[in-house]
Amino acid sequence: MGMTMTQKILAAHAGLEKVEAGQLIEADLDLVLGNDITSPVAIKEMAKMNTKGVFDKDKIALVPDHFVPNKDIKSAEHCKCVREFARRNEITNYFEVGEMGIEHALLPEKGLTVAGDVIIGADSHTCTYGALGAFSTGVGSTDMAAGMATGKAWFKVPGAIKFNLTGKPSKWISGKDVILHIIGMIGVDGALYKSMEFVGDGIRNLTMDDRFTIANMAIEAGGKNGIFPVDDLTVAYMKEHATRSFTVYEADEDAVYDEEYTIDLSELKPTVAFPHLPENTKTVDEITEDIAIDQVVIGSCTNGRIDDMRIAASILKDRHVAKGMRCIVIPATQAVYLQAMEEGLLKTFIEAGAVVSTPTCGPCLGGYMGILAENERCVSTTNRNFVGRMGHVKSEIYLASPAVAAASAVAGKIADPRKLDA
Repeated sequence: MGMTMTQKILAAHAGLEKVEAGQLIEADLDLVLGNDITSPVAIKEMAKMNTKGVFDKDKIALVPDHFVPNKDIKSAEHCKCVREFARRNEITNYFEVGEMGIEHALLPEKGLTVAGDVIIGADSHTCTYGALGAFSTGVGSTDMAAGMATGKAWFKVPGAIKFNLTGKPSKWISGKDVILHIIGMIGVDGALYKSMEFVGDGIRNLTMDDRFTIANMAIEAGGKNGIFPVDDLTVAYMKEHATRSFTVYEADEDAVYDEEYTIDLSELKPTVAFPHLPENTKTVDEITEDIAIDQVVIGSCTNGRIDDMRIAASILKDRHVAKGMRCIVIPATQAVYLQAMEEGLLKTFIEAGAVVSTPTCGPCLGGYMGILAENERCVSTTNRNFVGRMGHVKSEIYLASPAVAAASAVAGKIADPRKLDA
């Protein structure tokens, strides 16, 4: 009986020749991540441990990104706690305002995540780095504390689901449509504690930004992690951004999968997740009524990368946001912000009537920069649309791709970007 990609990575980091689903292991960590919300809790827990400091100052990343630049006194105190901890322990990868970005876009960009790594982060969307062929997963703040102190973590080896991607997506179809389609198909608990392993010849038609988006939302299907095989595009990305060596793991031919699905990317259509779960999906063709909206958010750890900015700008160019509509664009990192500026994308956004923010998670979790009032509706490129996620409990969030979000901003209602080509 063979092993999946995830199982091979975990076996190597546990010093074992073989692992199987359900087995409990202790694995060495290549990186431990925390942000401004989760790190203060971990820091307090670590203070209770009998340890002199962190296991490796180069293998911890602290990224204040949720409520920064500080929105209030409490968020300022949280950031101060993280900042002082980073200074005391001489943390190499501490990213302050001006250097920071949204953590799951920033770390791959900085070359801190590569194929074959085992990474934990006190944030559920840590699974993003599976796009690079790493095992990465979200943990609680207590596990983060233990990881910072010991460089190890306990895992139950997950079973796996294989998603065989074939074909080439049509214009305006991106990684967001792929993962929303999958979540709509299997449900928010369809991959509960499973490794979602994406394979097939269709992968070559997905950009790295598409893959980051798909891996990012594995957790929205209940997955323990999402992971892609390493191909030439992955290698090129890592060589551009990282100086560390990496290890490529491939699934055995006789690896065991609990389920297998085949998805023809050429058949996918722009997809929207309706309130209040990511599984409540409809294609734009299935939306028969006009759904007026009040706000659009384009950004987040899911869709704030340069491809996302380019797609949104291509739709907003020479058009204008609908009267009474608020459109907020948030580049995920300083590098994305700068590149968008150099390409003229920020000018396009502003001329279209949108506002552009410094990198922040902000509106995604109802932090700030776009809180919704009662009965307001938002089309958002973020990853969750739970009740009250972005503000009032009677507000509504519709998850969509940057293309659908930008088209909706122009129309003032949920719109099909394909009709712009007509």
